[in-house]
Amino acid sequence: MRHLFLTLLTLCLSLTTFAQTADRWLQHVDYKMVIDFRDEDHQFDGTQTITYTNNSPDTLTQVFYHLYFNAFQPNSMMDVRSRTIADPDSRVKDRISKLKPNEIGYQKVLSLTQNGKKVDYHVEGTVLEVTLAKPILPGKKATFEMDFTAQVPIQIRRSGRNSKEGVAYSMAQWFPKLAEYDYEGWHSDPYVGREFHGVWGDFDVKISIDKDYVVASTGYLQNAKEVGHGYEGIEKGKPKDGKLTWHFKAPNVHDFTWAADKNYIHKIVQASNGPEMHFFWIKGQGYDKEWNQLPEYMDKVFDYLNTQIGAYPYKVYNFVQGGDGGMEYGMLTLITGQRKLESLVGVATHELIHSWFQFILATNESLHEWMDEGFNSYYGNEIDKDVLGMGEDTHGRSYRGYFYMANSGDEEPLSTHADHYNSNRAYGINAYSKGAVYLHQLSYVVGQEAFDRGMKRYYHTWKFKHPNPNDFIRIMEKESGLELDWYNQYFVYTTKQVDYGIKDVFSTGNKEYIVLNKVGKMPMPLDLQVTYTDGSKELFYIPLSIMRGEKAAENSQKRTVLNDWPWTHPTYTLEVTNGKQVEQVVIDPSGRMADIDQSNNTYQKPTGDKLAPTVGAGL
Repeated sequence: MRHLFLTLLTLCLSLTTFAQTADRWLQHVDYKMVIDFRDEDHQFDGTQTITYTNNSPDTLTQVFYHLYFNAFQPNSMMDVRSRTIADPDSRVKDRISKLKPNEIGYQKVLSLTQNGKKVDYHVEGTVLEVTLAKPILPGKKATFEMDFTAQVPIQIRRSGRNSKEGVAYSMAQWFPKLAEYDYEGWHSDPYVGREFHGVWGDFDVKISIDKDYVVASTGYLQNAKEVGHGYEGIEKGKPKDGKLTWHFKAPNVHDFTWAADKNYIHKIVQASNGPEMHFFWIKGQGYDKEWNQLPEYMDKVFDYLNTQIGAYPYKVYNFVQGGDGGMEYGMLTLITGQRKLESLVGVATHELIHSWFQFILATNESLHEWMDEGFNSYYGNEIDKDVLGMGEDTHGRSYRGYFYMANSGDEEPLSTHADHYNSNRAYGINAYSKGAVYLHQLSYVVGQEAFDRGMKRYYHTWKFKHPNPNDFIRIMEKESGLELDWYNQYFVYTTKQVDYGIKDVFSTGNKEYIVLNKVGKMPMPLDLQVTYTDGSKELFYIPLSIMRGEKAAENSQKRTVLNDWPWTHPTYTLEVTNGKQVEQVVIDPSGRMADIDQSNNTYQKPTGDKLAPTVGAGL
């Protein structure tokens, strides 16, 4: 009987452990690719071997690949969406619809096997739908071997050839890429507008290309001396058929990107608190001075991010001129390079920050784009203020963007899928501005010190694990000791807004009262600064009852903690008990609360012939 009891207990504990961790298994995929690139017709042939490990508790009967280049064909979903949305991306518009056969992009699968057996597959736009020859059981592996051919499109959006700045090849989303499968199921999103999600694994890639090209890439170059890459005065290896083969390996990444041009300058600088930094730009375009100054600034940014968030885990990072603006990839960013210094530093900083949020934490960008772009923008604002010395109000631009959308009538919830916004404007303001406001306002809710600790804990807890909004807010709950589910419920999943006001300040007898009004639908705790007629000041703190606690005092400020304000109550009356007269009242003196109407956030005692507030009006 005792043996049976222990067996059942062990089983129950095992099931409990599985239940607690079942939603955080991660699939794993290793790539080996050999690419033969022909620049004369902008095409390449490739062989790809994938070793896929099913770490899920599910039996898989299908897999899906992304064929991103297929988006750059007339009548693709990207093309039609761009031509029918009210505010199309100026870089796309109707350009795809006008591409000629030798200008389009495509990825064609020539053969595909699973463990040596042919599989059935079907191409649906930018997605390859594969029916497996044999199901992949939980904990088992499968090997997929593919032959494919591709054509690089005219550079329109991120990827492509012959960009406006003259970069020959920006090779992002260039290979058949296995889609992610996680606790929410398959993520085989078609390539319509933006954002990506991927499976971590190791890449081993060989690219044969004309000997005159310089290649920048994700990963670590294995044969630098052979290709003469970064070694002044060292003769390149002997080309084969006029080509050199560049061999890269990249450990534990979820994407692989490269760029190539015959006129790239390559500069290597070791960061003082970070990786080896590589800079690639086209010489002689009038911006060599700016690119040579860029390492000094990026060194400071690396130091800040490593200190404030957590250590960058790779040995190399590449800043590469290419693409159509700025876009982050594994160990690399593609940025347009014809920029004055401030602009070049700005775009390089923004894309570098993505390495922490898009590449290492790697939230599903399609579903939670604000957790990437918005968190990035928040730290970009902080870097502008603390590292680059661009003023104290750098977060103001994020708030102004959010306020514009909040008052436009066109706001959509942060939980909207990135491709499904009604307008590009709504996506952009939500992802970048409201996402940044989400963090800065949260620092007001929990206190800056708890917030800063929480961000470090979030990174160390969830790096390489695809966290979601609940994962993030739970970290902040643990660090602050506050209940914060309401914050996401309001600010992420609805468009309800924060709006508080000072309804009245009045006297009765020798007592003074301040009446506050909750105008908006989203509740918040309140910091209230009161200035008295004798010049003294007092900070009051009104907790929100559903927080089940209060934030710690910030900056060693003394404060008076009042009774909680239940979110159901439209008004709150504060009695001044120190016998002093109120001169001024300010809601949220730190300015971090995203109050959409701040015209009623300050009370100033009338002077001269102005009438005093009506006695008892707030009761």
